Amino acid sequence: MKWSKFSKVAAMGLVLVFAASLFAGCGGGSGGDAKAEKKFLNIATGGTAGTYYPIGGAMAEILNKSIPGMNASAQSTGATVANINMLKEGSVDLAIVQNDITYYAANGIEMFKDKKVDNLRGIATLYPETCQIITLDKSGIQSIADLKGKRVAVGAAGSGVEANARQILAAYGIQYDDIQVQYLSFGEAASALKDNNVDAAFITAGYPTAAVQDIASQNKVRLLPVDVDKADAMIAKYPFYTKTTIPAGTYSGFDVDVPAISVMAMLVATDKVDDALGYEITKALFSNLDKLRNAHAVGKLISKEGAQKGMPIKLNAGAEKYFKE
Repeated sequence: MKWSKFSKVAAMGLVLVFAASLFAGCGGGSGGDAKAEKKFLNIATGGTAGTYYPIGGAMAEILNKSIPGMNASAQSTGATVANINMLKEGSVDLAIVQNDITYYAANGIEMFKDKKVDNLRGIATLYPETCQIITLDKSGIQSIADLKGKRVAVGAAGSGVEANARQILAAYGIQYDDIQVQYLSFGEAASALKDNNVDAAFITAGYPTAAVQDIASQNKVRLLPVDVDKADAMIAKYPFYTKTTIPAGTYSGFDVDVPAISVMAMLVATDKVDDALGYEITKALFSNLDKLRNAHAVGKLISKEGAQKGMPIKLNAGAEKYFKE
């Protein structure tokens, strides 16, 4: 009788062990679930002193708090061109980039000539980065048409700024042969203007731009307007441009509203981010815009209503679903 009871207990124990192992093997238990659902996302931004880095850091925090199992991190990079190459290589999952350079990559032109990136997908456009054409008031230059024959800083060779400068000048019938081209970065262009080594400079950045503020603190500056008809023609030709007005008083001593055109900072992924995750990412970010606004002044320009303005590529289907809600 005692042996019979032991047999029943042993048999029951074996059944329980088997059931437990079967449950665990099917993914039961919180440890198995947590491991299976863990999501890792690397977000490429820009230099630590720029705008992309704090915005990307805030995005990572939002995603980590809003999406179960998410482990997102922002990393400092060489900005747009480097970010698109990192997306192509698969070393990052999301990136903040300029929409014009994204357009070039998707179409295999400009700095991406013969290096087309086919699998880019848009999540959202974020805020404008304005093409600012700066001159000193004492130069007497009043319009872009006046730049013929002048010394013009057009950005670093092969940069997004340089492409913007070339396209804007072309809208006014001005080719590089018509000006004295100077390939200068932001900082170099600012110094050259102050030292009277150039007559005008193209700078593409969110306003107010520190380099321009520095010039305006010592010299009376003028921003050259992009006429409405020229802006319309450029937008028809290049879908990444948008119209912008630089408000009077943006820079010390220049109290005139200036019509301009902008490219857009945007958040982009590849087709490796599936539609479901794309939806989660988009919903989390646009449900927490206050956190993006607290991260940097440009955050106040990010909105759901403007999130497809200047979108140059196909949207992630999950992001598209969110914007239609």
